[in-house]
Amino acid sequence: MDKSDDKYVKAPLGMKDIFPDEKLLWKEMENAAREEFEIAGYHEIRTPVFEDTRLFVRSIGETTDIVEKEMYTFGDTAGSTITLRPENTAPVMRAYLEYELFKTKKFRKFYYIGPMFRKERPQAGRLRQFHQMGIEAIGSYDPLLDVETIKVATRVYDRLGLAGYVVKVNTIGCEKCRPGYRAILKEELSKYKEELCDLCKVRIDRNVFRVLDCKNKKCKEIRQKVSNTEDHTCNECRDHFKTVKGAFEDINLEYTIDPHLVRGLDYYTKTVYEITHPAMGARDTICAGGRYDNLISDIGGPPTGAVGFAAGMEASMIALINTRDKKHKSQSDASPLSPDVYIVSISAEDRNHCFKLLNELRQSGISVDMDYESRTPKAQMKVANKVNSRFTIIMGPDEIEKGVIKLKDMQTGDETFSEDTEKIVRIVKGNK
Repeated sequence: MDKSDDKYVKAPLGMKDIFPDEKLLWKEMENAAREEFEIAGYHEIRTPVFEDTRLFVRSIGETTDIVEKEMYTFGDTAGSTITLRPENTAPVMRAYLEYELFKTKKFRKFYYIGPMFRKERPQAGRLRQFHQMGIEAIGSYDPLLDVETIKVATRVYDRLGLAGYVVKVNTIGCEKCRPGYRAILKEELSKYKEELCDLCKVRIDRNVFRVLDCKNKKCKEIRQKVSNTEDHTCNECRDHFKTVKGAFEDINLEYTIDPHLVRGLDYYTKTVYEITHPAMGARDTICAGGRYDNLISDIGGPPTGAVGFAAGMEASMIALINTRDKKHKSQSDASPLSPDVYIVSISAEDRNHCFKLLNELRQSGISVDMDYESRTPKAQMKVANKVNSRFTIIMGPDEIEKGVIKLKDMQTGDETFSEDTEKIVRIVKGNK
């Protein structure tokens, strides 16, 4: 199909189709995440892909880029609006609150894997429909939990063999000390207002912390000239961050302190962190998170400590693909569709018998396929080689008349003739 031909309807801007030959790396990442999340005691939660718009306005913040410019919001039949989820922390907190989980077991650990939606300018690793895998630990203010979530993220990347990532952490204070730092930051940045990008000139008055998160080169240079967040935190936040840093040392987790690191969402407090990778270029963040102790109370619940992260799957995959060695890449690029057995029919009259056998073998847990395009036996054998099937079963009038199955090992060339289907199953499974 020629996608440049106007007669075809194309996918919307920033949306990407994921084909079967790409699925192997997706499955590898999902499996690594699930295993590490569950080892650490996190349990899967699945939230709706859209929520009441008010949830994101209250939690993320009215003056954030996401709420102002990036949300997909629609009217519904009840006269209110719904929004495709731009992130999944707020929906998980909504579920925790809606079902009053804090009344039965306050401390909960959840994980999720799924699509999110933002009207971003599409670029490498950043799409308008993108995928995140993340964890949420709810019901505790313990700084050790901050470190646990970071360690879980690094364990996922270590399991995947991703080398070269960097863990960056900072503290941004709490509702007690942030107002004072906000005033200081606004005063200091105002001196450089004319040098800031147009967006950051507005941010100084509307949401000054977002200036520190700007990717503009000049704005990044200016932020190095202003006060650090840690220098203006209260004793409680300072002690919290001290415990975090000590725990990093205790478990030998390498990290760097980025004194100007903030997160783009209003609900963050105290510890914030990012995992970056140089393979991603200027926008190098592949995972980000932190503590959000006020989020549940902001959406109507009781004061509840919480911490977690979200990892961008597309961005993480780009980092993986760009850093893996050739041997690992070739293994990852192998077809995930290779059947255990490919059945070759000698004539058209044999096809129904082959189809019956195919379903018997599948019932035994074996991956089996056959020709559905009326190919010749020779062409069918070529297909068996092309799809990298370990075995072929060749069925013709002679085999059917004798009641035998002819199994050929495509690696060794060995052939087995058997009337016993279970024997064929054992041979195939023994070589899987």
